[in-house]
Amino acid sequence: MTSAVYIHIPFCHHICHYCDFNKVFMKNQPVDEYIEMLIKEIKTIHTGNSPMKSIFVGGGTPTALSAAQLEQLCAGIQSNFHITEDTEYTFEANPGDLSKDKISVLKASGVNRLSFGVQSFNDRLLEKIGRNHRADDVYRSVREAQEEGFSNISIDLIYALPDQTLEDFEDTIDRALELDLPHYSGYSLIVEPKTVFYNLMRKGRLPLPGEDTEAAMYDLLMDKMAAKGLNQYEISNFAKPGYESLHNLTYWENENYYGFGAGAHGYVNGVRYSNIGPVSKYIQSLKDDQLPVFHQADVTIHEQMEEEMFLGLRKTEGVSISHFKRKFDKDLMQVFEAPVKDMTERNLLETSGDRIRLTREGRFLGNEVFQSFLGLN
Repeated sequence: MTSAVYIHIPFCHHICHYCDFNKVFMKNQPVDEYIEMLIKEIKTIHTGNSPMKSIFVGGGTPTALSAAQLEQLCAGIQSNFHITEDTEYTFEANPGDLSKDKISVLKASGVNRLSFGVQSFNDRLLEKIGRNHRADDVYRSVREAQEEGFSNISIDLIYALPDQTLEDFEDTIDRALELDLPHYSGYSLIVEPKTVFYNLMRKGRLPLPGEDTEAAMYDLLMDKMAAKGLNQYEISNFAKPGYESLHNLTYWENENYYGFGAGAHGYVNGVRYSNIGPVSKYIQSLKDDQLPVFHQADVTIHEQMEEEMFLGLRKTEGVSISHFKRKFDKDLMQVFEAPVKDMTERNLLETSGDRIRLTREGRFLGNEVFQSFLGLN
């Protein structure tokens, strides 16, 4: 049974310099038609009526839609999914364009969690990375969301930004924590191809902090979150008890989820798939009564086991050896004997009772650990 859903809204008023997600400038785009075809895709694929564990609407910028368009989208979601009081129903939001009327629409539509793309509280850095909001917008948006009754609010931060110092990032963490929210995410900048930052880096015009500064920023992030009583339940995510993101845990626990919308990815019954990315082609496919799937692949049992490790080890609690045995009828310690031994000897992994997990040192070299579990067969 698939009880998690990702819905992609590819429209943005502004494209950030680091973003490589499937997105387009909103101006002159067929937004209403896109929403109509998105709802058609959902109706075509999702035919059950079992309660949903999580629904996550991301982008792009979902809150770039008008209040009327948001209402249309939310009505389509409500009529096609069984949403209960236990469903985690999240919208990604940009502090720059989440107006009061949009907040009201989301609240009235049953949305119960907002995830703000804040990235930094330093206005100079926000401008440098191509964000169109400023720190004051964050305070306003969070306050207005809380006044409307939203209590489950998360904010994303990015560190190791161009020209960012350790002091800059400490100030951003402190200002974020002053908001006393139940959930925070903190990611190091990854310079992806086909972005403004990638082009600048190739020209030698992207002054990134060094590896040591980046590690110090991550260290500071972990320490400050812990001091505030927030549990680091995943490499980049911190929450008050009971506010862990159910949707993200679906990914890290390697469970099924639907992906709807242009460029969305899904994983259902051992098949990973991705949708057509270009908006016009996505719309035309559905107009022609064709599913907008661009690529799909069966995931072999060995690939599923690899994914169980490199996704599950992102969680601070790590991977359960007994759960692995029940799921695959294999002994984790035999299947992955070599990488477990190697990474344990390097003090990057540790085994404690039923669980194998990253050490604190391992969190800094997570990608190296994850890579060690791939391509062994």
